[in-house]
Amino acid sequence: MAYNNSTQSNGAPSSIRKINNMVILVQILIIIFLYLNGLLLTTFFKKEVFRSSMRYIFFAYTLMSDCLYLMVTDVLLLFSYNRIVMQIWLCLLFLIIGTAYNFVFPLTLTLMTLERYVAICMPMQHGALCTQRNALHCILIINAISLLPISISLSIYWASVPFSRYTEDLVCGVEMLIIHRWQSHYWSAITQLYFVIMLVIVMFCYVQILKAARKASGETKKSSGKGLRTVLLHGFQLLLCLTRLWCPLVEAAVMQMDLRLFVDLRYANYVVFTLAPRCLSSLVYGLRDHKLFVNLKYYAVFGLACQPPVLTD
Repeated sequence: MAYNNSTQSNGAPSSIRKINNMVILVQILIIIFLYLNGLLLTTFFKKEVFRSSMRYIFFAYTLMSDCLYLMVTDVLLLFSYNRIVMQIWLCLLFLIIGTAYNFVFPLTLTLMTLERYVAICMPMQHGALCTQRNALHCILIINAISLLPISISLSIYWASVPFSRYTEDLVCGVEMLIIHRWQSHYWSAITQLYFVIMLVIVMFCYVQILKAARKASGETKKSSGKGLRTVLLHGFQLLLCLTRLWCPLVEAAVMQMDLRLFVDLRYANYVVFTLAPRCLSSLVYGLRDHKLFVNLKYYAVFGLACQPPVLTD
C-alpha cells in the first residue's frame, strides 16, 4: 500500500500526516484504557466482596478480555498500517483471538444485562441463580459461542488452502479468511443472528426492569432506576460493538476501491466501535459503582492519599 507523503497545494497536511496523528491518538487511548482496567482488576482481585459477586465477575472478565482483544487488534492494526508482514500461521493465531473476543464482549454485556434483570425482577431467586459457580459456567459458554464462527471459517480455510502456504508471508487481516464469495454472506448472516438474539434479550430485560421501576417505591424504586440506566448504557455499548461486527465486511469492500480510504476507515472504525464501547464499560461500573470507585481512587494514587476502604457485602 503506497502513500503520498507530500502535502496538498493549499498547505494542509496530507492523508499520511492525518493517519499518523490518528495512530498516536489510538495508542494514547489504549494506554489510558489499559491503565484504568489494570486498576479495576487490582480492585477486583484484592476484595473478596467482588470475587463472590456474579456481576463483578462478569465485569472483571470483560476487562481481561478487552485488554487481550485491544492488544491483539492494535498489533494487527499497526502491522497493517506499516505494511509489516507475518507468516500465515501466526496471522491465523492472531485472527482466532481477535475474532473470538470480538464476540465475547457483546455476549458478556448481554449476560450482565440478564443479571440485572434477575436482581431487580426476581430478587428472591437472585442468590440461588447468580452464584460464583454459575458465573464461571456462563463464561465457558460465552467462549464456546464466540469461537464457533471463527472455527467454521478456519475449517473452510484449512480445506481450501494447502499447508505449504502456511509459512508464506503476508500483511495480516481478517480479509484473508474470505476464500469464497459466499463467505461474506456467511459472516453477514452470523453477525445478524447474534445481533438479533442479543438485542431481543436486552430489550426484554429493559422492558421488564421498566415495569418493575414503575411499580416500586422508596429504595426499591431507586435501585430499579439505577438498573434501568445501567441496561440503557449496556444497550448503547451493545449497539456500538455489534456494529463493529459488520465493519470487516465494509472495510473489505472499501479496500477494493480505495486503499487510502480503507486505512482511514479502519482506524475510524477502531476508535468508534472498538475503543468507545470498551471505555464505557469502565465508566458504567468503574465510576458509577460506589464500591469500585472508592477502591479505584485508593489504588490510583498507590494508597498514599487516603486510608484503604473497608467494604462489606
